[in-house]
Amino acid sequence: MNIKTAADFFANGQHPEILFWVGCAGSFDQRAQKITKAFVTILDKVGINYAILGKEEMCTGDPVRRAGNEFMFQMMAYQNIQILNNYGIKKIVTACPHCFNTLKNEYPVLGGTYEVIHHTTFLQSLIDEGKIKMKEGGIFKGKKITYHDSCYLGRSNNIYEAPRKVLEALDAELVEMKRCRSNGLCCGAGGAQMFKEEEKGTSRVNIDRSKEAIATGANVIAAACPFCNTMMTDGVKLADKEETVQVLDIAELIAQSME
Repeated sequence: MNIKTAADFFANGQHPEILFWVGCAGSFDQRAQKITKAFVTILDKVGINYAILGKEEMCTGDPVRRAGNEFMFQMMAYQNIQILNNYGIKKIVTACPHCFNTLKNEYPVLGGTYEVIHHTTFLQSLIDEGKIKMKEGGIFKGKKITYHDSCYLGRSNNIYEAPRKVLEALDAELVEMKRCRSNGLCCGAGGAQMFKEEEKGTSRVNIDRSKEAIATGANVIAAACPFCNTMMTDGVKLADKEETVQVLDIAELIAQSME
């Protein structure tokens, strides 16, 4: 995909409308790359003037800070802030709640103040403005969809309505899990747990959460976080429900349903 970098814009004396922060998962994880491509497809169709940092983008430092390495976090953060400020970036959109939370709430203290938007909120605004139009009788019409609240999106940043509003535009039936919104259950990947061995317990968190999602009778589990997507996909596989239950990011659902 031919995507301009912030450096390309800068070389021509221009500024992108938004910077799309891809994140480590969206860049390197094969499953999450599909989410990145879906979101970029939407941006291209709508005609948004956007850029990415490309090879200049480093990890935001979220996992190392959660794992307790504050020194490494600050090194990464300062490098990112310097690059973003050099390009005069004002508005950032990201499909990862971990990146979203770190850029929005933890970078300002270090000198990086930006308008940071999660892609579900951004998609909702595009739908509200009539820029995204859905196909008549889309592929998800009449299907049951359950939405899993990401911890960093929900409890940490109080974003519960935007993802649900976007899903409502699909003409599907939204079914909620018993534990949802502020009472939602973590998928098991947050707080750097994605990268370490789990402690002893009676069951794995992602299996418990996936069972709750499957119990709703939904055909699709909608996620808004690459980590949640991985954990829920693993849970669906272990429950032998791959044939009947799909785990998709909200951007993928919209990309497949828009005109």
